[in-house]
Amino acid sequence: MKTLRSFVIIAAAATAAFAQNPLSAGQKVFYGMVAHNVLAAAEKMPEENYSFKATPDVRSFGQLVGHTADAQNMFCSAVAGEKPPASDIEKTKTSKADLVQAVKDAVAYCDKVYGGMTDDQAAALVPMMGRQMAKLTVLTINTAHLDEHYGNMVTYMRLKGLVPPSSEPRKAPASAPTK
Repeated sequence: MKTLRSFVIIAAAATAAFAQNPLSAGQKVFYGMVAHNVLAAAEKMPEENYSFKATPDVRSFGQLVGHTADAQNMFCSAVAGEKPPASDIEKTKTSKADLVQAVKDAVAYCDKVYGGMTDDQAAALVPMMGRQMAKLTVLTINTAHLDEHYGNMVTYMRLKGLVPPSSEPRKAPASAPTK
């Protein structure tokens, strides 16, 4: 009963957030889905494949992981009006443990930025790529960029015989015990 009550409270709070801020709340949900897939891919790929490149002229899997952390820090710090919490991850980190941690840190940082965004704040302009852009546009670019590189990661995983996180079978809910 407690679980059901907790679920109802969370669902009601989420519904209220969507009702008050449908644009920014929707973007946060989509970002969360994509960020989950990137982090799960980084965790699933064996360390020995972090140096793997699909072709010689592209980033290695590990460099892709570092690049996604760097980019998230850049986009979200621009929206927050802060310096990025970390940079040059793609160029300075090579171990799976360091790169996975960098993505976790970047996602946690961006979660705060997405979570603090309201629709009223979404149209405020910030400097990005040599021009002024709405904060929500910058967050949308972050999500699109992250999803683009998740697509790269999917290719690398498939080439190594791994099923990417977004293609894994869904776990069936546990059935109620029978009497």
